[in-house]
Amino acid sequence: MADAQSIYLAQINESYRERIEHQLLAYCQFGDGCPDILAEAICYSLLAPGKRLRPILVLMAAEMCGTEWQRAMPAACAVEMVHAYSLIHDDLPAMDDDDLRRGRPTCHLVYGEANAILAGDALLTRAFEVLAADLRPAAVAAACCVELARAAGAVGMVGGQADDLRAEQGELIHDVKLLESVHLRKTGAMLRVALRMGGIVAGADATQLENLDEYGKSLGLAFQIVDDLLDHGGDEQQLGKRAGKDSGRGKMTFPGLLGVEASRIRARTLIQQARDAIRSFGDSAGGLEALAQFVLERKK
Repeated sequence: MADAQSIYLAQINESYRERIEHQLLAYCQFGDGCPDILAEAICYSLLAPGKRLRPILVLMAAEMCGTEWQRAMPAACAVEMVHAYSLIHDDLPAMDDDDLRRGRPTCHLVYGEANAILAGDALLTRAFEVLAADLRPAAVAAACCVELARAAGAVGMVGGQADDLRAEQGELIHDVKLLESVHLRKTGAMLRVALRMGGIVAGADATQLENLDEYGKSLGLAFQIVDDLLDHGGDEQQLGKRAGKDSGRGKMTFPGLLGVEASRIRARTLIQQARDAIRSFGDSAGGLEALAQFVLERKK
């Protein structure tokens, strides 16, 4: 990535991240009735250091479609809450059985499995509380609730995770078609919905939403391919999680099915498709174009 583009993306990402972190902290205040250990487990996972890619996509899409980032902040935080819940549950022994997340012990190792499950449950429900209570007008809040529920549910992220587990257990034949289907739901659905929600908050028309969706679809697959490549040969300290774990467990990965070089070519092609999808937005798409390049070149 060119130095100027790197600096530009770092500046806008830092600006967005600071705003997102501030609001996430505010949403972590539950008040009377929430047990201390549950509140601690929720905050431990939600406020852990991270890229905040999904909420940043919400804010970028909203601004690109012509509205102020402040209007989209509840949607941005809701997406991050659902993402954090999914990570807590994915790390559980019954799922991916991970012991390291974002450079720290996973939630269930620190607070126990039961409290980790409940923390994930609380984050999922909190996300929809935030959308319903803080997004305006009501029709926009309702539309975003539907979008997020569909993306996170049985035909989206959860469905993708279910098929990923079935494939790992040998119940499904490993091939590229299945792998892409899994990750269009497991990873891609939440990136796509982040962009769509930003557009909905901004009053984007059907064509703009379709273009955002195409960008998110290509970005999501590219993100997963790069993730698989990093798991295959990345630096564990940089990653903040165990390297080589997926392939070691027999999980489907892009390098495992396509090979390393073919996976890199596929990722580059997808990133170009993502950039092409938002070309109609003109200069206002600069942030999303730079972010797409970052996804391709990231090291963690």
